[in-house]
Amino acid sequence: MVVAGATNVTGVRRVLYEPQGLRDDPQVHREILPLSALTVGLATSLALTVPLARGDAKPKTIAVSEIKDGMKGYGLTVFKGTVPERFDVEVVGILHGFRPAQELILVKTKHPRLDVTKNVRGMSGSPIYLDGGRLAGAYAYSWTSFQVEPVAGVTPIAPMLTEMRRPIPPGFWPLEGGAPLPAERKGPPPKQAAAPSVDATTTAYAGAPGSYDLEAHARQIADRVGQPPDATRPIARVATPLMLSGMTDRSAALVGKLFGPLGLEPVQAGGGGGGPPSKDAPLHYVDGGALGVQLARGDVSLMGMGTVTYVEGARVAGFGHPMMEAGVTALPTAIGNVTWIFASAQHSTKMGDPARSLGALVQDRQSSVIADESKVAPTFAVHVDIRGAPGIPKRTWDVEIAEERFVGASLTASVIGSIVDASVNERRDVTWKLESKLTVRGHGTIALEDFGIAVGGMPDAGDLARSRLVRAIGDVLNNPWERARVLRVDCVLTVDYTRDAWRLRGVDLLDPVVDAGQKARIRLHLHPVAGPPVTRVVELTMPDEVAGSDVDIEIAPGYTVAPEVAAPESLRDLLANATKQSATPRSLVLQAKLGTQGVSFRGHVADRLPSFALDALRPKNSDNAPEPFASYRRVIIPLEKYVEGHDKVRVKVRPVLR
Repeated sequence: MVVAGATNVTGVRRVLYEPQGLRDDPQVHREILPLSALTVGLATSLALTVPLARGDAKPKTIAVSEIKDGMKGYGLTVFKGTVPERFDVEVVGILHGFRPAQELILVKTKHPRLDVTKNVRGMSGSPIYLDGGRLAGAYAYSWTSFQVEPVAGVTPIAPMLTEMRRPIPPGFWPLEGGAPLPAERKGPPPKQAAAPSVDATTTAYAGAPGSYDLEAHARQIADRVGQPPDATRPIARVATPLMLSGMTDRSAALVGKLFGPLGLEPVQAGGGGGGPPSKDAPLHYVDGGALGVQLARGDVSLMGMGTVTYVEGARVAGFGHPMMEAGVTALPTAIGNVTWIFASAQHSTKMGDPARSLGALVQDRQSSVIADESKVAPTFAVHVDIRGAPGIPKRTWDVEIAEERFVGASLTASVIGSIVDASVNERRDVTWKLESKLTVRGHGTIALEDFGIAVGGMPDAGDLARSRLVRAIGDVLNNPWERARVLRVDCVLTVDYTRDAWRLRGVDLLDPVVDAGQKARIRLHLHPVAGPPVTRVVELTMPDEVAGSDVDIEIAPGYTVAPEVAAPESLRDLLANATKQSATPRSLVLQAKLGTQGVSFRGHVADRLPSFALDALRPKNSDNAPEPFASYRRVIIPLEKYVEGHDKVRVKVRPVLR
């Protein structure tokens, strides 16, 4: 391996690639080194034929119009470790208008490993040089399946350089490091279901505040940017391998379901991170080096892997296609370390992990992704303690998750699901409770509780995707009022390998006829999994407004009854509503529907109003009207266990003669 150095007018030494090798030390990028005139001349002549490994000068490029069939050159990528290696290429043709305002260069690749692996996921972004070392573009596209020869599609360098120099919009908050929150927006929220978010991006959730649903969010993003079926696109961008570390099969399946339509392919083959960098890790990105996007790091890690196409100062262009086509974004990045290329007849894949966390992804566009070494992307800590499971090998887990509108919620579900699988998943009955504290900058901490009684084992990550914790994180990150920051999530998972529940097996109405204002008594028959049944007598007072009618009394578990809350008009309202999503979990609720209505309006709830009051509240010149709901008389009966099952009785209410 031969390395040549060239000194420019400022005396800064650049590291250059010789035709037969690469620099020995990828950490060396600049050093002041006086050179003799002979050395300068030699280095200058070499610079005319080989690309810069890292530098600030404008690259020597070749336009698509200059490229001819049969033209030969080479590419750079990492086959193992962190140092790029050279492979030969030959142009076989040009596809004009392949993407909007973008051509595609088709090349054959020649290398002993590529002769076996053909196209490789994780090589996206590998720089391709033609005509004596002029940068043509990035290795980025392949045939969709069962490719029998190593032919790749190359994204031209011109649109990639345009994206590289595109500025981050002024005020883009994730990359401004501790910028104060703006004033809370006053007034009602948007009426439409697809409420726009602050700094809305392609990955923003389109839904009313407080309605967050992770699966719906994933479908929305897939509809916006997902790749069409293989049958309609024989040439598709090389999928980005999503390296998983510390993740179980069931959680990996959820990751595949959520991220697969976006062109990310989960691979349980590395991706670990969160610790100190390896001692020999490069200090900076280099052309042809591995580029990782760290969606999560720590005890559970996920990292998308591609390749650097070109480095200019602190900016890095790579991939040659989008990752999630998120536009302006902020995700942690890392210098990647390639362990091996797994060969497959369908699609070969690089496997690896981060060598050094460095910078942030700032643009995710049609032609490339752009990273910036000088930026720090926002993340939030997730800490999980596990209790009630003696003998488990690991009781505490710590993971750092990228704070992004889709990634934050989806990976919280996936990560906690994996922790559950790895720690307490057994094929026996279990009662579990997940007590979470969600801390939001400027709004303190809210407490949330998720729980369940499962027959034959713990729920998986798909069930946790519908948890109150995940919904709250999604709502916070996609709220339309403030640039919210999730600071941390602290969870305590308590498990009890019994079914800590009663099943409701019938009720007896003790008072089928009562006077208005009096109590109707009901006997409950509650059956445990083992042991004698339990009976309880409960009461519900019949209000005067139902006098002279037959009234249905519903008996339901407390966790199934959602109290009425007003539509949120601020992030503060949204967080308050998140803590009121059901009655006490270990309870039964008796409720009777009344003839009156209640309304929610501008953050307030009135549960019983006469009809004339509703008419008075309806505005004449606006559609911002109170939201009506049915009124109920309710009573909550605290119990020692959770209850399964519902029932109903009918009571005749007599008017009282006065």
